[in-house]
Amino acid sequence: MKRTPFALYTMMALGYAFLYLPIASVIVYSFSGSDRATTWGGFSLRWYGELLRNEQILEAVQRSLTIAAISATAAVALGTASGLALSRFGRFPGRGALSLLNSAPMVMPDVMLGLSSLLLFVGLQQVFGWPERGMTTITLAHITLTACYVTVVVRSRMTSLDASLEEAAMDLGAKPWRVFFVITLPLIAPALLAGWLLAFTLSLDDLVIASFTSGPGSTTLPMLVYSKVKLGVTPEINALTTIIVALVALGVSVAGALMYRRDRLREAARR
Repeated sequence: MKRTPFALYTMMALGYAFLYLPIASVIVYSFSGSDRATTWGGFSLRWYGELLRNEQILEAVQRSLTIAAISATAAVALGTASGLALSRFGRFPGRGALSLLNSAPMVMPDVMLGLSSLLLFVGLQQVFGWPERGMTTITLAHITLTACYVTVVVRSRMTSLDASLEEAAMDLGAKPWRVFFVITLPLIAPALLAGWLLAFTLSLDDLVIASFTSGPGSTTLPMLVYSKVKLGVTPEINALTTIIVALVALGVSVAGALMYRRDRLREAARR
């Protein structure tokens, strides 16, 4: 009989407690009736009502979700094209430059990426009068950041994909575009979904790059929360955090249930 590694489980418990107890405390204080974010004033749903009436926070949430959705969709399109080129087209002129361009944003500090994007947008505005600093510039900067992550995900999936399936389809007379949409795209669909979710999360969570590339009236949710941290966090932020955590937990639970059900169906089919 194996002995239970008590020390290992203890360290794991302490590690998870260190990570999740702060989140749990925010959730608890979101139900406090006190005017302070870290003081318990009795159970109350007051701040959820205040959150729904706070137009500044609601507009920032809507703006961040819009930017994240557009950035993730554009990043999937660019990342799929780059991943397909790097994994299927062999050696072609500019392959090294393309690989370098896809790797640079992942290792470059956000401060440098934000500053370089700001200088680019300022120069373009002076020459062409476009783009105005705001949601457009934030979205363009986020696409630059997230497309490289999608490329890595799609490229890894394409590398593990059996190329003989595509070759067989072309041998049977299918055009390259038809092979991509009928065979390749369904096979890499999970990677595209994973890349979209990753890009969406990175864009929604970004603070530094958005701070450099934003303009008047384009404050995102991370920027708003950071400004409130400097002036004093209000309990409305606790309520907003609780809602976000609940939505994420719900999404993860649904995905886990669907994966469990799919595995059970596969096991039943094998029997």
